[in-house]
Formats: sequence, structure tokens, C-alpha cells
Amino acid sequence: MTLYTPRRAARVLLVDRADRLLLFRGFDPARPEDGRWWFTPGGGLDPGESYPEGAARELAEETGLRLAMTQFGEPVHAEVTEFSFDGVWYRQEQRFFLVRVAAHEVDTTGFSEVERNSVDGHRWWSAQELRSTAERCYPLDLPEVLIRALASTATAPGAPC
Repeated sequence: MTLYTPRRAARVLLVDRADRLLLFRGFDPARPEDGRWWFTPGGGLDPGESYPEGAARELAEETGLRLAMTQFGEPVHAEVTEFSFDGVWYRQEQRFFLVRVAAHEVDTTGFSEVERNSVDGHRWWSAQELRSTAERCYPLDLPEVLIRALASTATAPGAPC
């Protein structure tokens, strides 16, 4: 029986004016042989931190984009996922926030040591590219999550486009 560490996380669908989504590419440092995958900015909440507070902090740390937590609005997607990372099994309740920007030059100088050692790239993806790629992207239904978020939130809070 696997024992899971409970975790709450905020994730950000950072979308540019061309409706492309920023994703990072990384790997599990405990199992680098398992390959790489793509994922949204975001991560675990600090004790007592709300989801919007965590989304704002994580976005600033991972991309250099600093926004007030009020610019995140309501989550556009929520799920529970179970995974192993760096030798620990997690059961993570995560909420996704849509943030639109005209453009953004990603600055990863705020990465933690674990992120510096396990994230090796980033790029902007269109929904079509996500649908057609053979590369692993998380969550597995990310193209549909993105399409639903874009359709339901034509003018989301966040940085102006």
C-alpha cells in the first residue's frame, strides 16, 4: 500500500496574446531514466496560503511575472492527482488559474534548487500543438483544460493583453 503525502497546489495557465500556453519541461531527479514531461507553472502551497496567493508566488518565482493575487480570479479547473517526485508519493489537490499576458520573457532566476536541478526548458504551446504532440504533458487532459478555460474566460483577470 502506497502512503501519500497530502499536498495542495496552485497551477497557472499563463497564456500570451496568440493563445499559447507556457509550459516547463522537467524530469524526476529520483528517476531521470523515466524521461521528461511538460507542465504548467505552479506548485505546492505554503502553510496557511490560499490558492490565489500560491499562484501569485509560484508565478513570480518560476517566471519572474509579478501580479497581485487579485489578478488571478477564480480557478478555471480543479483536480486531484497522485504522483511520485524525488522519492515521495503525493496526493495533490490542485487548482488552475488562467492569466493572460500580451507577451512575457520568462525569468527562472527565482527557481528553487530542486527546480534548477530538474527543469531543463520551457516553451509556449498552442492548443493544437498540445493536441498533436507525442510528448508527455500534465495534466493528461491539458489541451481540453486549456480550450475550456479560453472559451469560458474570454477576458480573464491578469496582466493586460
